[in-house]
Amino acid sequence: MKSKVISLALIFSFLFVIGLAGFAQPVEAEEFRVGIVYSEGGLGDLSFNDAAQAGLMRAVDELGIEYGAIEPDSPADFNPSLRRFAERGFDLVIAVGFLQAEDVVEIAPEYPHVQFAHVDEPHEDLDNVTGLIFAEHHGSFLVGALAALASETGTIGYVGGIDSPLINRFEGGYVQGARYIDEDINIESGYADSFNDPSRGREIALGQIDNDADIIYHAAGASGLGAFEAVEEEDKLAIGVDVNQNHLYPGHIIASMLKVVDVAVFNAVEDAMAGELPGGENVVFGLEDGGTGITSLTDVEEEKIALEEGEIDEDELEKIRQLKEEVTAEHADRIEEIKQMIIDGEIEIEDWSETGRQDF
Repeated sequence: MKSKVISLALIFSFLFVIGLAGFAQPVEAEEFRVGIVYSEGGLGDLSFNDAAQAGLMRAVDELGIEYGAIEPDSPADFNPSLRRFAERGFDLVIAVGFLQAEDVVEIAPEYPHVQFAHVDEPHEDLDNVTGLIFAEHHGSFLVGALAALASETGTIGYVGGIDSPLINRFEGGYVQGARYIDEDINIESGYADSFNDPSRGREIALGQIDNDADIIYHAAGASGLGAFEAVEEEDKLAIGVDVNQNHLYPGHIIASMLKVVDVAVFNAVEDAMAGELPGGENVVFGLEDGGTGITSLTDVEEEKIALEEGEIDEDELEKIRQLKEEVTAEHADRIEEIKQMIIDGEIEIEDWSETGRQDF
């Protein structure tokens, strides 16, 4: 296995060994070790994996933990990567992404004194596993509604990563949100069959643009970066995912659907250290608690962070500001109204991860 391993100490050679004590008691920071196994595509996807890493790094900075991290080369590496941390008695092992579901279910019972947190996969039957899951269909409903409101052609697009229940959940929310605004809107949809194939993402998006799509939403990890390339090439618009991606192609990304994976990871570490991680249960993040949502449609305060970090310049920030003024600001009140209606239960959204993909 040629997996890349990142650690604050030498690769899996730590200065201390922690006994396999029961994990119901709080643990001091200098004694607490967290292992994380990233999903397909690894770091640099500028969305899902990078958000998980941000949460872990915050735990390093604020909680003083030690950590190990592995970027698997392929799904076949998930099992030995998770097992490596468990065998070494790490206090918490974090699996990022639903593709690790079978491996977590196999490994966790073998190490009952190790806590596991699994991003994007529900778990109710294992006492030492906590599922960290999100109402992505709710956030996707909002950006679907925005796409329908902002489209000038009456055709919008969706690019998914792997055709799976979770990624169907994004698609379903997007479709239902768009149809809530316009029952007759045309929606082009395609899957890259990978979270790490920008060329395929670009190809799918270009095909959708050829079919008159003028706004494309992706839930495809690094494959979605290819969709952004296509949008820029053809001077169309896009919607980002997981984190604020508006600055990646200034003047072309009208909004991003937010999913606070970073907060979920940090909270899991903090709760595990306090002996309060609810094993055998799921922690759900949704619109009401800010677990999912949408970037601001009116101001660029969030994008100023990219400016401060040198990721964009003043001219590019101005492009983002102009895009919001010209395209999204007029729809901000309507999207906020829809958001509150979802929170209040006045709008019910079908979860395609449960029902399967529906015809549209």
